[in-house]
Amino acid sequence: MRNLLLSISLLALLSSGCAKQESPATTGHQERKILFYRDSMNPQYTSPTPGKAPDGMDLVPVYEDEADVAAVAEGQGHEGHATGTTGENALKYHCPMHPSYIADKPGECPICGMTLVPLEEQEEPITIAVPGLAEVRISPERQQLIGVRTGAVERRLLDKTIRTVGKVDYDERKVAHVHTRIDGWIKEIFVNYTGQLVKMHQPLFTLYSPELVATQEEYLLALRARQRLGDNPFQDVAAGSAGLLEAARRRLLLWEVSASQIAELERTGKPLMEVTINSHSEGFVVEKKALEGMRVEGGEDLYMLADLSDVWVYADIYEYELPLVEVGQQAAVRLSYYPGEEFRGEVVYIYPYLDSQTRTAKVRIEFPNPNWKLKPGMFANVEIQTERGEGLVVPGSAILDSGTRKTVFVDKGEGRFEPREVTLGGRAGDGFEVFSGLQEGEQVITSANFLIDSESQIKAALGAMTGHQH
Repeated sequence: MRNLLLSISLLALLSSGCAKQESPATTGHQERKILFYRDSMNPQYTSPTPGKAPDGMDLVPVYEDEADVAAVAEGQGHEGHATGTTGENALKYHCPMHPSYIADKPGECPICGMTLVPLEEQEEPITIAVPGLAEVRISPERQQLIGVRTGAVERRLLDKTIRTVGKVDYDERKVAHVHTRIDGWIKEIFVNYTGQLVKMHQPLFTLYSPELVATQEEYLLALRARQRLGDNPFQDVAAGSAGLLEAARRRLLLWEVSASQIAELERTGKPLMEVTINSHSEGFVVEKKALEGMRVEGGEDLYMLADLSDVWVYADIYEYELPLVEVGQQAAVRLSYYPGEEFRGEVVYIYPYLDSQTRTAKVRIEFPNPNWKLKPGMFANVEIQTERGEGLVVPGSAILDSGTRKTVFVDKGEGRFEPREVTLGGRAGDGFEVFSGLQEGEQVITSANFLIDSESQIKAALGAMTGHQH
């Protein structure tokens, strides 16, 4: 504010000096006649005697032969009051860049060389609509000179497409591990390389386990006892033999011996030295540890299978965009490997934490992948379509953001521009959603608004000082 006041003071002094250079100090041998004194910083403040103005500036003399005497003298009031306009409505001219310079005929400003423009016959009172800003009035010529452009406040759809990058990964719900439930040795392998497609119930390998062989023999003994004691008149003996047989059978099933293999055991009456282990899921071999002849322990992972009929895509969303993303929204993925092809999916989960370095959150999107084109590890371009309905939108170039408030200048017509404080929402295309401060259809300044803002601040400062002197 201090720099602003110094600039206005220097401008007024330059204007006064410019006017003085146009008039000679004396006319012949007569001294120049002083009509009154005025404040160089606020020319509307006048006094019949020298001294100081209420703002602390020294009053300077105004001579009879100066260019703007008629405009000031005819509206001369008493001390400490602003002067009015002439009663004869004489047309005056002023410099667009130095409004304090006033002349009674057209020409050029001696300070900056700009063409003088007509001065309005009656200045409107200064209206401060926003603290520190006042309504300004700019002639059409000056608007064209500084390049004023306007845009409309419109009501339109607020839908936004969030564009980001993502990475294809496995569907964790369709990843299976293969292991044995008993110790033993692998004799023969049927699925022997990573990436191989495995079908449901497909044989994986054969296993020799002494403990499993012993359990088969126990089952055969219990089966023979059941056959001999099944008709025993003593019910306890018959029930005991049946219980032993069922316990042995249940143990074989828990050790992943299939019902068909147990039937083969009953038919032959000889224990199977090697038991075939089958797959209980379908998918591609992602990890393989099984080797022929290796000893395995119960619970040890031998294969990892991943079903790729559905895949997940993890997308990184910046924290300011997170309020726009919801579970259930549609998403599209495009890959450079398949030009012109688009994959459609759905947002299924938003992770509840952020990456402290990238300031992004993970969003999980599920995609059907019937042809296995989406492969884990691929990078993809992700688009998430948000639907927010309709709203009022102001062009982004119209916003003046001071950090504590957001302001626009509204075109009121006839060269009048009113500052308006607004409350904004999120970005909507090339503009911002408006919550308050503007009405649909209003025109706002989208170009040269910084120049208008500066003039508005100057006018508000002058208005504040004029109000103090009253």
